[in-house]
Amino acid sequence: MSLDREKQLAAEAAAQLVEDGMTVGLGSGSTVAHLLPALAARGLELRCVATSPATEELALGLGMRVESFDGVAAPARLDIAIDGADQVAPSGWVVKGGGAAHTREKVVATAADRFVVIVSSDKLVERISPPVPLELLEYGLAATLQRLGAARLRDVPRSPDGGVIADYVGEFDDPEALAARLSATAGVVEHGLFPASLVSEVIVGRGEAVERLTPA
Repeated sequence: MSLDREKQLAAEAAAQLVEDGMTVGLGSGSTVAHLLPALAARGLELRCVATSPATEELALGLGMRVESFDGVAAPARLDIAIDGADQVAPSGWVVKGGGAAHTREKVVATAADRFVVIVSSDKLVERISPPVPLELLEYGLAATLQRLGAARLRDVPRSPDGGVIADYVGEFDDPEALAARLSATAGVVEHGLFPASLVSEVIVGRGEAVERLTPA
């Protein structure tokens, strides 16, 4: 069974969680590319926020209603956000940002009453490991990289908001400690470590089946 098929199954299962009239945060990446047609096919009246220009373009092309975050989230809340992930640990910690949109993705996930992660089976890992995506300010970039130590710039376009994309590549055992350190480093706009407390449910496509995991 192909991983693409697993992504499709997870995305279709997540689409069934969305109800008419909801405000919905749409993530980014290849798994979300399967979610959007599944949502559009249901014909629901939704107000959506997109975390990347690519997601917005695809959603609009499918006839979905995409608005600005401030226009949809009132008072600054969404009913549900659905997104993919690069790594999902048994603890519920998640790594995102392979597509360089993790700052917007975290803003949307944090604003949602329910954040659902959709992945193929290869994204499940025994423990979170590097690389951890970073978005950095260009101002003082060399000094920020020096403070971070084990970080390298990624040869990709900037984030949707103009941030420089890098990866933390140092070894670590405790994602919570690393997340705190990265958040406290001046010049770091955001990192790709999402805590288990943020994740409501993980939907995994495995073969022709769908598994649902709830972080402790």
